[in-house]
Amino acid sequence: MSDLATRAQTLLDLHTAQDILVLANVWDVVSARTVAATPGVKALATASHSIAATFGYDDGENIPLELHLDMVRRIVAAVDVPVTMDLEAGYGDAGATARRAIEVGVVGGNLEDQMKPFDEAVAAVEAVIAAGRDAGIDFVLNARTDAVARAGDAPRGQVIDEAIRRGQAFLAAGAPVVFVPGLVDREEIRTVAEAFGPRRLTVISVPGVSLPARELQELGVARVSTGPFTQRVALTALQDAAAEIVAGGVLPAGTRALN
Repeated sequence: MSDLATRAQTLLDLHTAQDILVLANVWDVVSARTVAATPGVKALATASHSIAATFGYDDGENIPLELHLDMVRRIVAAVDVPVTMDLEAGYGDAGATARRAIEVGVVGGNLEDQMKPFDEAVAAVEAVIAAGRDAGIDFVLNARTDAVARAGDAPRGQVIDEAIRRGQAFLAAGAPVVFVPGLVDREEIRTVAEAFGPRRLTVISVPGVSLPARELQELGVARVSTGPFTQRVALTALQDAAAEIVAGGVLPAGTRALN
C-alpha cells in the first residue's frame, strides 16, 4: 500500500474510532507544525477561509486555486500526519480539484453543496469519490451541506429534514461523513446523527455556542473541526498582546517558543 493510501486509511479509521476526531484547522506551515506537535493530534485539516485571509483574499473561492494548493502542499510536506483540505465548492470542477489536491498529498477534503440543485450536488460528491478511487485511495470526503447554514427564516423542521435528505444522499454516493455547519442544538445534532448513523456526522465548533467535544462524542458525532475560528483565536491573542504593549505594558509571560 502506498504512503498516500496508508494516510487515507488512517484518516478514515479516525472517523470511525470510539473517540471523536477533533481537528483544529490550520492555515500555513507554522500553524500546521504547531498543531501537529500538540499531544493527541492525529490529523490536520486546512481552513480555506483562513488560507485566503493569509493572502488577503475574501472567503469563497476568491483565492486562486494555484495559490491555495501551493499552501496546502507546503502544509502536507511539513507534517507527518494525514491532511484533509477544504476544497470549498470545488472551484467549478469538484473532481478535477480533488485530483489536484491528491497530487499534493491530500487524503481527504470538505466539499460545499452551497444548496445547489440536489442532483448537481450529489454528482459533485460522486466526482470527488471517483477521483480518489482513480488515485487508488479511499479519499475521505467530508461532504458538506449548507442546509442549516443558509436556512434563513425557513421552518426549522424543514431545514433539518433537508439537511438529512442531502446528507443521506451524499453518504449513499460514497462520502463516509457529512458536514452540517450551523448545527449546534443538542437535540438537532442527535436527530441528524441518528438519521445518518453512528460516526457519520461532522460539525464545527463555534466559540461560545457549541457543545464540548466530549458531549458531541456522546451524541454519535464523528468529527468536530474549528474552521476559521482557530485563526481568529490566534489573531485575537495577537491583537490583545499588541494592545497591551502599545499601552505601556509587556508581552504575556506565558509566551512559548513554538517557532
